[in-house]
Parts: sequence; structure tokens; C-alpha cells
Amino acid sequence: MNRFAIFLCLFLCAQLAFTQSDKLPFQPLDVFELEYVSDPQISPDGTQIVYRRNGFDVMKDNGKGNLWIINSDGSSHRKLTSREVSESQARWSPDGKRIAFVSSTDEGAELYMYWVESGQFAKLSQLEKSPGNIVWSPDGKQIAFSMFISEKPPVVAKMPKKPKNAKWAKPARITDRLKHEADGRGYMEPGFTHIFMIPSEGGTARQLTSENYNHGGSFSFSTNGNEVFFSANRHENWEYDFRNSEIYKVDVNSGKITQLTRQQGPDYSPKVSPDGKLVAFISFKDKVQTYQLRQLYIMNSDGSNRKLISGSLDRSVSSLTWSKDGKGIYFTYDDKGNTKIAQVDLNGKIKKLADDLGGTTIGRPYGGGSYSVSSGGTIAYTLSSPYHPAELGVLQPKKKVRKLTALNQDILEQRELGIVEEVWYKSSFDNRDIHGWIVKPPKYNSSKKYPLLVENHGGPISNYGDRFSPEIQLYAADGYLVFYPNPRGSTSYGEEFGNLLYHNYPGEDYQDVMDGVDYLVEKGLADNEKLYVAGGSAGGIMTAWIIGKNNRFKAAAVHKPVMNWISKTLVADNYYGYANSRYPGQPWENFETYWKFSPISLVGNVETPTMVMVGMNDLRTPPSEAKQLYHALKLRKIETVLVEMPGASHGIARRPSQLISKVAHTLAWFRKYN
Repeated sequence: MNRFAIFLCLFLCAQLAFTQSDKLPFQPLDVFELEYVSDPQISPDGTQIVYRRNGFDVMKDNGKGNLWIINSDGSSHRKLTSREVSESQARWSPDGKRIAFVSSTDEGAELYMYWVESGQFAKLSQLEKSPGNIVWSPDGKQIAFSMFISEKPPVVAKMPKKPKNAKWAKPARITDRLKHEADGRGYMEPGFTHIFMIPSEGGTARQLTSENYNHGGSFSFSTNGNEVFFSANRHENWEYDFRNSEIYKVDVNSGKITQLTRQQGPDYSPKVSPDGKLVAFISFKDKVQTYQLRQLYIMNSDGSNRKLISGSLDRSVSSLTWSKDGKGIYFTYDDKGNTKIAQVDLNGKIKKLADDLGGTTIGRPYGGGSYSVSSGGTIAYTLSSPYHPAELGVLQPKKKVRKLTALNQDILEQRELGIVEEVWYKSSFDNRDIHGWIVKPPKYNSSKKYPLLVENHGGPISNYGDRFSPEIQLYAADGYLVFYPNPRGSTSYGEEFGNLLYHNYPGEDYQDVMDGVDYLVEKGLADNEKLYVAGGSAGGIMTAWIIGKNNRFKAAAVHKPVMNWISKTLVADNYYGYANSRYPGQPWENFETYWKFSPISLVGNVETPTMVMVGMNDLRTPPSEAKQLYHALKLRKIETVLVEMPGASHGIARRPSQLISKVAHTLAWFRKYN
């Protein structure tokens, strides 16, 4: 090899090394490039998996998703159909030869069928509304689903007939319901959700449930296909007894409905055992407190012999699936900010099977995700990590997890992400162990102290964890050490820990957050002179509470907060759900307590420059809450700005551009006070 060739080889190697070590941090427009797996459904024989592949449309600024299929060994990864429209809810037939799914049409969502051997597909239904929760009958001849049925609104006054061609204002909208609006949906059309059944070869859908009650959620066929087990609240006082529900079964031929459970509290998500003798379900006895464990029960199919089988687990359970042999039940639970898949036998012995379920909540590092199980016990699930959204994971019995997809390799391999590390520290209030995570800026230098950005989670009955978060990666990319804690009141640490905010919120959770700040300062990781704080929803409450309690932070970003529990409790879409479980009594019965825990009561102490942000269509923490903080700070001449997101509901960052805008405005505000 001559000298020039040697020089050229060395030069190219150096360039490659430079390129690899000089990756850009995560960029705002990268949000549009992210993809993630959701709702993976493994075939009964375990050889194939169909899942929804989700992404974002940069031109339309919204999410998109359709169905893909892959062999369980990772081969033959392909799109299920040729349709370029929304597809979801894929479900295998019992014999594995067909896949039912829901897809959009010009007239609305409909049921479709895909034949695995031929690759052909066809529309089965012509429905009034969109179908949900689709379930095959055991013999594969029927498909059950839920669907909303409209009712006429009430009439208070009869208007005179308007003259021909007259252009009058729209008629008055009348409601007499307790729940009449929902965040993200707006005004709720009057009506009820019912269970229907349609032949799997197509035909006319037949309504199984009756009367003016909602019959939603997941449901399950009996083994002979003659009954459907479901959850509903069919009590006379169902509107006001809103936390209660029971397990029922409906005879698919006669329509006769039989009540199987009778406990005050929610009984839901029934799953019939393979032999038809037992029903597994989720329940808790309502103690009317802030947080209560959702536990796994079984009973005989006639409702007798109710038995708790997850009592040894101090965590809430969800997503039940019977094993093929009927000797155990798969479920999921959150533990210390990480979602697990486990199995319990009928005597209550629990075995954890997999970690890191999640990655479907694009934005902040919340839980989520789903799984399914083949007849042989192979699990397909949404596999998450702090460094990528959900990919498709497969776990065969007695083998290690395999990641089958790499949907984000094209973008994330070109980026240097902030390193995510967990931290544990002691509460100065009661010496409890408090858990959190830090995200270090790309190209982190351990000899430096970094500006600290505290990100408080919402809920507060929720948790952050070691999950991918584009918002937090964008904060870290701007040079911040990001800290996100799970203070008391967070889930995944047991019922007692989660319920410490009962009649005491905000309370010592404030001190838990500040103890974490002090811990990071004492460790030399964070610069005590450069502290910043942000959070949304319950995190917005905590952020507003923090700046009302101390002046240590150079700037704050309060996203979609509750500022006044009295006004919030009576104007939010879930206004009926706070009394006694959050604070004793209704606001007019306990004015002093509601006011004492309202961040607006501390606004006279605030000296911190504060950005206030809210979605203009937010019904959960309405814009009037954010404006109370903004207006109070303006009257006090504290540096502040109000950022309103047009068209955004409580999920203020639901559209990609809104996520980017939320982060960009927060960082721009903090830079003013570097």
C-alpha cells in the first residue's frame, strides 16, 4: 500500500471516528421521526405477531398508525394490508387463520377481516358508530364489540318556528347529566355504550345489552359462547355512585342479564378461564381515599366463592390473561417506576416474568404499554427503555427477551441521548426512601456542576420511571441536568405510600422534591445558583406550590395547574369526583381546607419569574386556573408570561408541534434567567 493510500485510509477512519463521537443531541424536529409499537397480538400458535405501528405526520401534525405483522423469529416484517388509513385493535381468531381489526373509512370506523393464508381482507360491518373492545367467540363464529348509541337530548323550552330562510343562532344546548363533558372530547353526546355481536363472516350487528346504562370496558365470552361477561354500573344511583361497578353476564340468545358481584367499589375486566368454571377480575372495596390498590380476584362463573389471589403483592394489577392450562393468570403491575409482566397461580404465588413494559406514552416518562400471550406461553409486549420508545419484545418460556423491531434506529442512532440514572435519597420529614431519576446532558463532564431542571410528574397518583421521554431529552440537550422524582403519593411503591396525600395534598411531597434537589447539590452534580422548576397538571400544582414556599429557583414554568381547589372542583370535567377522596366534604362545606391546599393561597410569597402555560380547550384544569396565577403575578408585578395553546386540551403536548412548542417556550423562559 502506497503512502497516499495509507493517508487516505487513516483520514477516512479519523473522519468516521469524529462523526461517531460528534453526534447531535436530540433535536426538536426528531419528535416527528419517532415511531412506536402498541397493542402487540401474538397468534395462538406463537408464530406471528400483529401490532399497530405508530408514527407522526409532519405535514398534518398528528399521529398515525396502521397494522404490521412479523414472524416471532423476527423474519418477514411487513405491513398487514395495503390500506393507508388508520388501523387498530387487531385480534386473532381462535384458530389463528383470521385477524379481525378496526379501520377508518369515509363514513367512520368499521370492522374488517384479514385472512392470513391468502392475505385478503374485507369490510364486515356498516355501523352507526365506531366499534371498540372487539372479542372473538370461542368457536370463531361471532365477534362481540362495544358501541355508543345516541339518545335525544332533553328539551326545556319549545322554540317558535323560524321564518323560511331565516338565519337564527344555533339552538340552545341542554344537559341534565352529572357527567356531560370530557377533556379531549368536549361536550359528550347523550347516549350509552352497549355490547353488540356480529357474525365473523359479516352481517347485521345485534345489540346484547339493554337499558340506559353504560356497558364499556373489556369483556369475555363463556367457553360455550352462550354468555358474555362484562362490567357495568346498573344501579339506580349509577351517576352519583360513579366509582362502583359490578360483573354481569348476558345471555346472547335471550338478552337476560345476571349480576354476579355485589361489593361497593369497582369490579371490572372479567376474564373467563379456559374451562369456563372461573372468572378472574380486578376489584377493590371502596374506602373513599386518595389511592387504593387494584387487586386480582377469582370467583366461580356463577359469582360464588369470591377469592383474592394477589394479596401478597402491594401493587395495583391490570391487564389480565389466563394461561392456556387455566392454572395461572398473567397480569401487569408497576414497581418503582418500572412496569412488569407477571403470572400468579390460583393459590396466590406470584412470579415476575418481564421488566420494561411501556414506551407508548410519547412525551413524558409515564407508564403504559400492553402484551399478549400465545397458547404455549410466549409473550409479545411493548418493550421500552430510557433510550427508545416501545419496540416489539418477545419472551419465550425459559428464554431471554428478544427485541424484534428497531423502528427508531434510523434516527436515534444518529443522536447522543442524555444518560438516565436512578437516584435514591432520604426524606428529611420521616426518613423514607424517595426515588427519582436524573438525565445528564450529552457530553456530560463530571468535573462540572450543571444547572438543574426539576420536572414534576402529574397525577399525583401516577409515576415517572426509567422510560423514554422526548421532552426530558430535549431539556437535557439544552444543557440541563434534569431531575424527575417520585415523591410520596406516587404509585408503584405500595398503597400506604400512595395514600400519604389523603387529605394532605400538597403536603410533605413538597419536601420530598426539595430533598432531592438538596441531595443533587450536595453530591456536586447540580449548581445551587442555577435551579429551575417545571411540571404539568399535578406537576403544575407542585411547581406553583414550590415557588410559593421558597425563592430558590431562578425561574419556573407552571404548566396546566390547579391553583384554586374551590374553583377547580366545581368547573372541571371531573368535578364530581373530589369530595372526601381528596379533601373532606364539598368545597362549600370545608372552605378552609380547600383553600389551605390551594397554591393560589401562597401567591403573595412568590418572587420567582414564572411562565404559566395552558391548553385553551383544557377541561381538566381549565384555563381559568392558569389565569388566576398569571393575573395574581401581574397584579404583584412579578415577572410572568401567559402561554396559551390553541386547540390543546389537558394533553397539552398531544400533537407533535405542541410538544415541541411546550418545551421550546419553557427553555426560552429559563434562558432569560441564566
